[in-house]
Amino acid sequence: MSEKTTIYDIAKELNITAATVSRALNNNPKISQSTRTLVLETANKMNYKQNKLALALRSGKSNNVGVIVPRINTNFFASVIRGIEEALHPEGYQVIICQSHEDKTREIENINTLLNAQVDGILMSISNLPKENNHYLERVIQKNIPLIFFDRKKEMDNVSSVIIDDYQASYQITRHLIEQGCDKIAFLSGDRTLEIYEDRFRGYQQALTDHNIEINEAYIIPIKSNVVEGRDAVDKLLALENPPNAIYSTSDFAALGAIQKLKERNIKIPEDFCVFGFGNEPFTKFMELTISTVDQAPLEMGKITAQVFLDKINSVEIKKTGKTVVLMPKLFVRQSSTRIRE
Repeated sequence: MSEKTTIYDIAKELNITAATVSRALNNNPKISQSTRTLVLETANKMNYKQNKLALALRSGKSNNVGVIVPRINTNFFASVIRGIEEALHPEGYQVIICQSHEDKTREIENINTLLNAQVDGILMSISNLPKENNHYLERVIQKNIPLIFFDRKKEMDNVSSVIIDDYQASYQITRHLIEQGCDKIAFLSGDRTLEIYEDRFRGYQQALTDHNIEINEAYIIPIKSNVVEGRDAVDKLLALENPPNAIYSTSDFAALGAIQKLKERNIKIPEDFCVFGFGNEPFTKFMELTISTVDQAPLEMGKITAQVFLDKINSVEIKKTGKTVVLMPKLFVRQSSTRIRE
């Protein structure tokens, strides 16, 4: 195996000092353009590869940004990542993507990996990381690395976040279902230890209270974001002595599963049963029965998250503070929840 080319090899080839080669490769203004061009051409010819990690250690900047998401196989997170990349690439940053798979141990590993890679910032949508594990997040802050939450966040000093108004979205969904004549509305929720799902529950709860509808605890079912969980939830709800006549699911995938099961039970949607999802996954508008849902503006969320990061590293004042950007949700009311048409 041949040895890697070093700056000393390039210096020997050009009969100049290694220090001059290093300065030329790092665009030092003290080096003339002609020398820099000659060094770069020779480095390319000799197949020289810079040690990016060593360069990051010396300069304190890697031009890499870490992004941690629960999973990338959803339109929402894929679109957020796209927004982040579109905003950061023109600024010279590359994005390193990690998935936590909703696993706290894996999320901690993600954070450690990104810190070891000397990233300039970490943008993340958290899993259900327990409060006692916050020290892994605090370690990022202690290293003076900007930490920006998007979609899912924890309340932490000096940490910024970009979210949608989950409470308001949930309130509007529940009110819409009530206006369609639904008075027994089930709530399929993700892990309510996460702030976004607790906010959605509060919006659901408040809308019922404001319309004098009693909350039935049997209608509140925890789910994971997949089709099977939605199907299973319908079996549980229809087995009740007083089953609901609507489902509000905090996941489009679970909403799809619920609709599949309701159809198998020969229950007419929306005439006998309304369903509303959350996330605006592409399939929701292409189904034979289109699914009502909420758009979370993922592309915009990604771009704004990236801009918050850029603001944080470029402003001494913002570095010491955190801010929250709240985006307004947009409801797409479709066939699965529309009984009354104007």
